[in-house]
Amino acid sequence: MTDPRIERLARTLVTYSVAVQPGDTVALLTDVSGMPLAYEVYKEVIRAGGLCTTVLFEGAKSLTNGLIGMDGVMADFFLRNASAEQMAWISPLERWIAEEVKVSIQVRSSSNTRRNSSIDPKRMSAMAATRRELSRNYFDRTASGEYRWTLTMFPTEAGAQEADMSLEEWENFIYSATFADQPDPVALWKKLYDDQQKYVDWIKGHKKIEVRGPNIDMSLSIEGRTFINSGATHNMPSGEIFTGPVEDSVNGWVRFTYPAISGGRQVEGVELKFENGKVVSASAKKNESYLLSQLDIDPGARYLGEFAIGTNFGIKRFTGNILFDEKIGGTVHMALGRGYPETGSKNDSAIHWDMICDMRTDSEIVVDGELFYKNGQFVI
Repeated sequence: MTDPRIERLARTLVTYSVAVQPGDTVALLTDVSGMPLAYEVYKEVIRAGGLCTTVLFEGAKSLTNGLIGMDGVMADFFLRNASAEQMAWISPLERWIAEEVKVSIQVRSSSNTRRNSSIDPKRMSAMAATRRELSRNYFDRTASGEYRWTLTMFPTEAGAQEADMSLEEWENFIYSATFADQPDPVALWKKLYDDQQKYVDWIKGHKKIEVRGPNIDMSLSIEGRTFINSGATHNMPSGEIFTGPVEDSVNGWVRFTYPAISGGRQVEGVELKFENGKVVSASAKKNESYLLSQLDIDPGARYLGEFAIGTNFGIKRFTGNILFDEKIGGTVHMALGRGYPETGSKNDSAIHWDMICDMRTDSEIVVDGELFYKNGQFVI
């Protein structure tokens, strides 16, 4: 018998997050380890009248840096052995998903979260660079409303190990965070959205943000930019408000509290210094060479594409999985690289790499001179 939480999560993704309509073309992307959830999602798409294609996909983060048409083992072999010509080739399937499909639903999962850890960072960067055009299409089509997408996580033993949990604990964590353990997940996501909207409404039209604390001293401009209320129509789970800073406005420094994870690598103790928007110095206590390789992937990689405040206080611990960790209530996160056009961001890059800073102790966010947020809580 199928776990009813899996069925509720699948139904929420299809009917709420992307609201599949009759005739919508739908790409359902999953690693083989995520098939139990993918089966249920497929059923819901067919019930909704969607035209669904199921595709193997290995991508720890998103379509913009994943490998379409491969599972984890295939992708690992490809990244280690493919020639430059093979890595640059973009299949018709990749182009269809990036340029034509109406809806994508991504089921993240893995049987080995560290499979790519020993691959040369330069090869990973080269692979990402070849998909820059596709990445731009995803972001632009999302902003225009032409393309609807969502992604979530299916619990596996590998994910549980990464989170320092048993499989049962990891399952309970995921289904609680997505409200799939509740009778009506959609009602709860709508309530979270409504609760966050008051902060988005308040900050609209403001110009300058200052963020201060033991791990950060930074200023940035949001003049002319839009804060987005994220309520699980894309990421599942969600719980954040975010914008794209004015590109040349970021000044100061930040020490990220948690490891920044990308490409199967944990980059720990990341510190960045910004001048006029650009990262002018960067260091890390672990995997610094990988950090520097990503910063040098293209000019936009040294600028922020996103500034966000996590609002999900139901996610109470770091798991090593950015889908959950960036939403932790009482934190802010920033993404190096490409910004979301719907926020007004103009930053262009092959990467979008989120990093998290804890704000729950002796920290504050001031907006145009007025206290907006203190020690992890909104105060307006």
